[in-house]
Amino acid sequence: MTTQDDDARWRETLTPDQYRVTREAATEPPFSGELLAEKRPGTYNCVCCGQDLFRSEAKFESGSGWPSFFQPARQEALGQHRDTSLGMERVEVHCSQCQAHLGHVFPDGPDPTGLRFCINSLALVFEPDVE
Repeated sequence: MTTQDDDARWRETLTPDQYRVTREAATEPPFSGELLAEKRPGTYNCVCCGQDLFRSEAKFESGSGWPSFFQPARQEALGQHRDTSLGMERVEVHCSQCQAHLGHVFPDGPDPTGLRFCINSLALVFEPDVE
């Protein structure tokens, strides 16, 4: 499949806002994401490919306006690269399986990792645990 085919598939399967965030590295406005207030136990998956990215046990209230996690579900689930857009240096995180842009990671999170994965709700699908 070519990149053009991939792009057409993403445009068909994602909403325009999801496409902008995951395929064009846009950022949703703070405090606008549906998953910001999600408190149930469960898994946060990639909206593009479904890979498990984060567990609810690692979610915390950062006050940033985006869902925040102190660690991924598995280290291999995320890729990272340097982002120098907007005149600053940050570390962007993406899904390791489909390369979807998720958000950024910062070194100001809580124990035990000290990390804050600041993630766009539009890049995630929440699956509550079965009781």
